[in-house]
Amino acid sequence: MYLRPLWDDSAAATHKNKNDDPSALLAMAVGISQIKNVDTMARKFLKENYAVMLFHYDGNVDGWRHLEWSDKAIHILAHNQTKWWFAKRFLHPDVMAIYDFIFLWDEDLGVDNFNPRRYLDIMVSEGLEITQPALDPDLSTDIHHRITIRNKLSKVHRWVEGMAPVFSRAAWKCVWHLIQNDLIHGWGLDMKLGYCAQGDRTEKVGVIDSEYVVHQGIPSLGGPSLSSKTPRRSLDLRTHIRRQSSAELEKFKERWNRAVREDEGWRDPFES
Repeated sequence: MYLRPLWDDSAAATHKNKNDDPSALLAMAVGISQIKNVDTMARKFLKENYAVMLFHYDGNVDGWRHLEWSDKAIHILAHNQTKWWFAKRFLHPDVMAIYDFIFLWDEDLGVDNFNPRRYLDIMVSEGLEITQPALDPDLSTDIHHRITIRNKLSKVHRWVEGMAPVFSRAAWKCVWHLIQNDLIHGWGLDMKLGYCAQGDRTEKVGVIDSEYVVHQGIPSLGGPSLSSKTPRRSLDLRTHIRRQSSAELEKFKERWNRAVREDEGWRDPFES
């Protein structure tokens, strides 16, 4: 995934210094309306020499070119697709093996109180394989699971959902196979991430409280609107997409249950 010049065969171009290789990747599905927020996020990661990959779901790539870091990022375009659709097609584990960690984030996260390097230091020190930053309960407007709210008295607690997951290399190799090629909204994945924890999910999966974010709940690709002035057409579109998401959740559950029934040799490690 490293970008290479076409014409320069210098030492820099041949990439001899492995210490300069990014050890983590931030990947996001983005639209031009969120450019200011994404700019803030990308700068934080690039400052730590982490890689950035943007999945453009609105077809607008040129609108990002004025940002000084734009040429350092990898840009992929496909109209009206989710981050899970992009991830299944462009984040294959064999390609992602060059990274120790993968951040697969939503575009509407506030990162004023988040430092990616400190975050990964905690993730490593705690022996975690799948994590997410805690959500600020005072400023976050769209909290799906109360357990993801920041606990001010702790460094880490247990649970991860889909808006801001972070995976180790080993965990991502498993999670990528969980993502269904045709179920693009990813509903239901958060309930099964523990099976990719490389061990006891009560020890290897967690929310990191000391590095936290704000989930702004800005609607994109069918997300819920926080404004009463939302045009009816947009509201209807999001309603259809959320219905599709719910239908995909049921399909995901059905496929999981069928796989369990058909695999006679499999034993659920978390079955009580």
